[in-house]
Amino acid sequence: MRIAFVSGGTRGIGRAIAERLHARGYQVIASGTRLERPADLPAEIDYIGCNIGESEQRAAAFRCIEETYGRLDVLVNNAGVAPLVREDVLQMTEESFDRVLGINLKGTMFMCQLAANMMLQRPIDEDYRPRIINIGSISAYTSSTARGEYCISKAGLGMVTQLLADRLAAEGIPVFEVRPGIIATDMTEKVHDKYQRLIDGGLLPIPRFGKPEDVADMVEACCTGLMDYAAGQVLNADGGFSLRRL
Repeated sequence: MRIAFVSGGTRGIGRAIAERLHARGYQVIASGTRLERPADLPAEIDYIGCNIGESEQRAAAFRCIEETYGRLDVLVNNAGVAPLVREDVLQMTEESFDRVLGINLKGTMFMCQLAANMMLQRPIDEDYRPRIINIGSISAYTSSTARGEYCISKAGLGMVTQLLADRLAAEGIPVFEVRPGIIATDMTEKVHDKYQRLIDGGLLPIPRFGKPEDVADMVEACCTGLMDYAAGQVLNADGGFSLRRL
């Protein structure tokens, strides 16, 4: 049985990824910050409470996976947070900066480290071809001055992906990054009307909000093995936003 761990896998993009990987035959473990299992999580998906911003909780999650399943085939780093309050970059607080980067960047970096070291304990062969997939954002290269800490965290995550892809390529562990664009989730719900106006005005070549399933499509593609030669590849799930157009 192949094992997939999806952080932040109980709702939104993470939930769609967890359900997709389960449909592809993985035993999926989803994590969230709550200690108790969410009541609406499908019974076939296992659950671990883990705040990835906390070192002890990260370590405990991987110990649980090792002891319960004995292997890890896919890590999807989806967990992340936005600023609690959107503030101009000139008023951004250190507390908000530390919180967002502590989870989105530091937490994800050390999730990768734990997963990689666990994966390297097993021989890479036809039966065991592990992968790491980071869920980034178009905010890695798109300025949003009212949530600068989020943009900085996602830009840093891009380098995490490159570093891990470089280090692990020769070991036979591909590392990828999927960058969602404007996706209809609870994170964008509060600014839905703003984004809808931008989309209606021609912002996206594909003129609609993205769906969590659009991101899950790309994660699934990374898990097929057909992209394993593309070490460190970034896939933009963004409706064409990253295209340069006149």
